Amino acid sequence: MSVANEPPTAPAPLTIIGTGMAGLGVARGVRNRDAARPITLISADSGDEYSKPLLSSALAKRQAPEALAMRDAVGVAEALDAQLRIHTPVTAIDTASRCLQLGAERLPYGQLVIATGAAPWQPFAVPPALASRVFQINDLDDYRRFRTALDGHGGPARVAIVGAGLVGCEYASDLQASGHRVALVAPEATPLPRLLPPPLGRALGTAFAEAGIDLHLGRRLDAIQDEAETVVLTLDDGAVLAADLVLVATGLRPRTALAAAAGLAVSEAGIQVDRYLATGAADVFALGDVACVDGLSAMYVQPLQASARALAATLTGTPTPVSYGAWPIMVKTPLLPVAALPPREAPARWRIEGEAGDLVALAEDTNGQLLGFALTGRCVRRKVELARAAPPLLG
Repeated sequence: MSVANEPPTAPAPLTIIGTGMAGLGVARGVRNRDAARPITLISADSGDEYSKPLLSSALAKRQAPEALAMRDAVGVAEALDAQLRIHTPVTAIDTASRCLQLGAERLPYGQLVIATGAAPWQPFAVPPALASRVFQINDLDDYRRFRTALDGHGGPARVAIVGAGLVGCEYASDLQASGHRVALVAPEATPLPRLLPPPLGRALGTAFAEAGIDLHLGRRLDAIQDEAETVVLTLDDGAVLAADLVLVATGLRPRTALAAAAGLAVSEAGIQVDRYLATGAADVFALGDVACVDGLSAMYVQPLQASARALAATLTGTPTPVSYGAWPIMVKTPLLPVAALPPREAPARWRIEGEAGDLVALAEDTNGQLLGFALTGRCVRRKVELARAAPPLLG
């Protein structure tokens, strides 16, 4: 029963942990739908708005780190009419009292979005003496530090990259195109093992080698040492590499510790959420690289953007389940273009067509139905055609 002239109920304050593409995407979507909703953004870093995928192609494009930031923290807060707290780690989430712990401070929330992303995984210890020459790049602040070291070298640098996944391959390509001497080390036999079946991985490896990238595939790092201002990497076959800088690109792990300590369901794949991005706690949601949506972890841009749109609608009164289309991943390796739609389940077979670097790999089930694909070279032009025939990632 309503009362005449009763003031409208104020919208619950929305708090978002994380100011990457996921967190800012939700904030922007909510603000577009609701001009009055109080929004607080909490960032562990500088809070600048930038496109993370652009980091691995900035060198060849001669873009300085400062040019990659679309807005600084002040600009982000003004554009969203939101409060933005930078360099502020969240130390605990209390879902019972609906509060965040920020060191000694407690901050209440009405609805909470966890968009803390994923952290680089480093499988080996780095000696303290090498801290200024061994890098992992996961955000703009990391990239600034790497570029400062690279630019301070005063000429072409010897850069060893550990890891031949998407990040390692894109940085290898970008550094090589910028005139640096690159060595790529990985335990897998071919580059991009999670995206490309071996024949296509070998084609990419050949393109890298022909461009001058020094490949050490099927090799593990045994030791990393500082010798006379040089980083010395010893591999498990006894090979020794000398480098000025090392970039560790051995994969990402969802940042789930905060959620796990709060009693939320987590796994190695991320915080477990349903198709509405909801966790098991009332009014607590998660999306982006930190989230496993209905059993699927999809750490790339299009699923993240779809999740942000759906969650913004849900948080503003229109419950909207997220769905993912058949969206191929485009890998920034100009030496050999790559596009891939990894199948959700292991295929019965890969059917491979083409020759040299122009290859098509079709992932099929036992009935010959298309589950996913991988393309290299000129065959990447078939990505739209094949995506239309492939099943959605999350229908």
